[in-house]
Amino acid sequence: MYYNEEFETLPRPALEALQLKRLRSMLERVYANVPFYRDSLNTAGITPDKIKSLDDLQRLPFTTKQNMRDSYPYGLFAAPMEEIVRIHASSGTTGKPTVVGYTHKDIEIWSELMARSFVSAGAHKGDIIHNAYGYGLFTGGLGAHYGAEKLGASVIPISGGNTKRQIMIMQDFGSTVLTCTPSYSLFMAEEAKAEGVDFKKLKLRVGIFGAEPWSEAMRCEIEEKLGLTAIDIYGLSEIMGPGVAIECIEAKRGLHIWEDHFIPEIINPETGQRVAEGERGELVITTITKQGIPLVRYRTRDITSITYEPCICGRTHARITRMSGRSDDMLIIRGVNVFPSQIESILVGIEGVEPHYLLVVDRNENLDTLEVQVEVNELLFSDEVKVLQRLAKRIEKEIKDMLGVTCSAKLVEPKTIQRSEGKARRVIDNRKL
Repeated sequence: MYYNEEFETLPRPALEALQLKRLRSMLERVYANVPFYRDSLNTAGITPDKIKSLDDLQRLPFTTKQNMRDSYPYGLFAAPMEEIVRIHASSGTTGKPTVVGYTHKDIEIWSELMARSFVSAGAHKGDIIHNAYGYGLFTGGLGAHYGAEKLGASVIPISGGNTKRQIMIMQDFGSTVLTCTPSYSLFMAEEAKAEGVDFKKLKLRVGIFGAEPWSEAMRCEIEEKLGLTAIDIYGLSEIMGPGVAIECIEAKRGLHIWEDHFIPEIINPETGQRVAEGERGELVITTITKQGIPLVRYRTRDITSITYEPCICGRTHARITRMSGRSDDMLIIRGVNVFPSQIESILVGIEGVEPHYLLVVDRNENLDTLEVQVEVNELLFSDEVKVLQRLAKRIEKEIKDMLGVTCSAKLVEPKTIQRSEGKARRVIDNRKL
């Protein structure tokens, strides 16, 4: 079953011809309208007219998250602000968000790709989609919402949190498709059990889970506890939001990336050179239809591999494997991107705190937890307990306010966090992902 059979099943030669046409058009647009790209392409000695084949893509320079931060907020926009109808943002390492803008056409394309993704996952027009992704600057909630409406399904825009109410709504409204982070789905199952509700007796048939890393073992646990088919979805706000790639329900062996809108590459993160098909490396994506903020060879930092082998579902688009990690130090905690440097920038601004810290990430009752261990100076450590408690609460509040992630702050004695002569170990991730 397809949403847009013509494009989802394009023969590879036709798909690649379309990619090349759209790539050249996009490059002409950014060369004319984005000074960053005009300068970087000129520096590389290449102009849009020199792109004769898809292999020429390798001649183009990469775009990084740092480039987006340096261009904050609108420096990479290729469309004038009067054509931008929506702005989303994700967190950046310095507290400044990474900003993305969408034209009407961008929203239409995003909605269609999410509708495609829903159908790929086994959803259809008659479904009631319980959308528990967060709404707001985060792209998850509205991305899934518009896709569900484009499909013609009924969407419940419940967002995250208030789990008991979520369970009641799923019971009373007859939700058939659940969208949220995988860890939150398991938390829902535990809460339902505590309330005496059997998740398997709900009408839920399919769960579409993303925004954080998860394992095949976690998929099995979700399917067992929730009594549904769990599908992996991938996206990132810089590229579009959710719906860049998704598994098909027929195979569940790799995520189809919608190649008529994105050109994927897998590179060695150290050398920047492409690796062979099936070999793991860093995913690089070029957007070829975006108008608001097209990106050329954007380094996602996500580690995966790619295959162009035919899929039993009939879709001809390449498949990427489940993300196995990052080529940088970013953490994903309950769908929120967190860099150690972000937390460090907050800590250094707090009097009495030493520049030595450790982030301990764990999973408790199927939800991610973050403990921030930080040294305090000797004078403060010998102070009254209530002074230390106030400091810990301040740290927790500032991290929540700046990054949108809940943590617990643990103040430790001076010189107790292990030092290193090389790269300091800032993170202990105990999650089994």
